[in-house]
Formats: sequence, structure tokens, C-alpha cells
Amino acid sequence: SPPVLLLLTSFLLHVKEDRASPTRLVCDNRLIQKFIVEAKDMEKRVGQCQALPPLSCPAVLPLVDFTFQQWKSKSNETKRREILCDLALLVGAATAAQGQVSNECGARQLSQLYRHANSFFLLLQTFSWEEGHWEPSCSPHSMEQTHITSIFLTYRQLVQGKLSFFFYDLAKVLCK
Repeated sequence: SPPVLLLLTSFLLHVKEDRASPTRLVCDNRLIQKFIVEAKDMEKRVGQCQALPPLSCPAVLPLVDFTFQQWKSKSNETKRREILCDLALLVGAATAAQGQVSNECGARQLSQLYRHANSFFLLLQTFSWEEGHWEPSCSPHSMEQTHITSIFLTYRQLVQGKLSFFFYDLAKVLCK
């Protein structure tokens, strides 16, 4: 889809030969604003879908709220790992919900959310400030929800909150 391709293309065009660099992605504030608008649009569109039944198997969603003081005290690597954990749960929730939704409108929106969340997940895995690869051994605080709209609300809050602040923090370091 065009937004996913834009994200990946933007990133790949600005990869340094020796090491992946998210510089252009985080230095152009318009991109994160675009992703926030897209998350809001997806949430709005799924809310307009007719007759979305509750999920028979609840979706496990990350608790993405945070205090600004706590956030500021974390290293960029810790923030990245936390967001990766949140995205892993969201991708899993979208996948599980897709298998339970027969409504075409809901399924289409879930597919789009999955692509966007998974793109961020893959992108954030490509750069690290510590040695070693990211391992999915995290246990973020989570909640179970049976409403499909909760998945979209959580994604929007993640993009608008932690991800946006993370990009802002990276921009202070990378965009001099």
C-alpha cells in the first residue's frame, strides 16, 4: 500500500552503507504527522463499519500510556525496545482479530492496521544502539479487549504518543 511503501522507501533511500540510519525518517516531522493522521483515519473508518461483533477470543493489547517524566528518563534503546514490544502485541492482536472478522469493512481496516504496525515493527528492528538482535522476550503490560475498535485506539495512541515522542527524541540526536 502507498503509506507502507512511503515509509519503507523513505527509510531505504537514506540507509548509510555501513549501518541503517533513520535520519531522514525522524528529521522530517511531516512523516510522523502523516502517520498520526493515518492512524486517526483508520480508527474513524473502522468505527463506521456496520455490525462489527465482539471478538470471540479477546485481543491482547499493550497498555501504551506513559508519563512524560518516566519517558524522559529512559534511553533511546529502552524506548525502542518498549515500542517494539507494544508493536509485537498489536501485530499479534490484528492477526488474531483478522481470523475472527468476516465483515469486509472490518477485515480491510484490520489488514491496513496490520501492514502499518508491522512496517514500524520491522523498521525499528533495523537499527539499534546496543549489540545483538532484538528478542521478543518482553512482557509489556497488557489488557484483553473484545472490541475491534480497541485495537485501532491502541495503535493510534501508540503512534501519537510513544512513537511520536521517540522520533522527536531521535531527531534531537540525529538532525543536527
